[in-house]
Amino acid sequence: MVLSPTFSGFCRAVLLALLALGWSESPAARAAPPEAATAHGAYEYYAIGDLKATRPEKTEPGLMLVGGGEWPYDAFRWMIKKSGHGHIVILRASGAAEAQDEFYKDIGGVASAQTFVFSDRSAASDPRVLAAIRKADGVFIAGGDQSNYVRYWKDTPLSAALDQHVRDGRPIGGTSAGLAILGAYSYGAMDGGSLLSEVALQDPFGPEVTLVDDFLHMPWLDKVITDSHFGKRERLGRLIAFVARLSKEQHRTDLAGIGVDENTALCIDGDGVGRVFSGSGGYAWLVRPQRQADVVVAGEPLTFRGVPVVGVGPHSRLSLKDFAVEQPAFTSTYDVEHGRLEDRSRGAQGLKGQAAR
Repeated sequence: MVLSPTFSGFCRAVLLALLALGWSESPAARAAPPEAATAHGAYEYYAIGDLKATRPEKTEPGLMLVGGGEWPYDAFRWMIKKSGHGHIVILRASGAAEAQDEFYKDIGGVASAQTFVFSDRSAASDPRVLAAIRKADGVFIAGGDQSNYVRYWKDTPLSAALDQHVRDGRPIGGTSAGLAILGAYSYGAMDGGSLLSEVALQDPFGPEVTLVDDFLHMPWLDKVITDSHFGKRERLGRLIAFVARLSKEQHRTDLAGIGVDENTALCIDGDGVGRVFSGSGGYAWLVRPQRQADVVVAGEPLTFRGVPVVGVGPHSRLSLKDFAVEQPAFTSTYDVEHGRLEDRSRGAQGLKGQAAR
């Protein structure tokens, strides 16, 4: 068949238009279109980069605990290096491809990034999801509502796969809700709210204080409960309440709380040494009383005197083996008197002393 000059010209015009829209880009630079990955609509799938590329370097163990807000890119570069500049898998229960685009386009240095957005617990048993985790060089858990992660992932093949990913010497990170579930103990936000320090201190066993254990099992965090958005949202009081309650329930005095400020990350290497990266002068906050609270009873305000709080800054080093801090950014002692938090060095001032640092 012979094409007319007019039709051939039309085809050339269409081809040029498609090239202008990006068809000339290599596969490694194009994001796959959103795709419902199961017939049941249990999750959505996105991808960018070359999924078949060889990982340039070897992987190394690492935990990246991000406190929410803007990403501290130096921390993410640290995680990308631990991932061998290979393939990142992002898990979330809301949103879309934002995090993978930030990994691939804004930070760079990864071969590919994939995103699974969960909307049902059945996705945590999906063969495609589990295969992606098995092949991932690094896993990142996005922010959102951690209660969804608990409902969708706890006691599933996915949670087992994440534990195995870390045992295999590959890094994992999380921000905000993603950080909240990485500790041995987690605040699950299972009541649908966001717990205020004042409420937690008035009754650490109250219905709003929904704590979860035996979910994920990360090295170096087996004695830790984590919290995020720390200084900005004045969460020191609730973290102290968490540790007080857990110590009572678990009959232990070796538990610790670690809170991370916004725009800040605590990165823990394979030897259990943590360092802080921050884009806003933030800290990681270590709460480790090493004893039971004075009064921690269901239905009553907390009393817990002499709680040590240590700030881990960019020049500090935190050993997760024994929770020793080299070159701490600050050290303080807090008292909780009948549900009211006080900084001994600043006098009685409720929670405002935390935000002032």
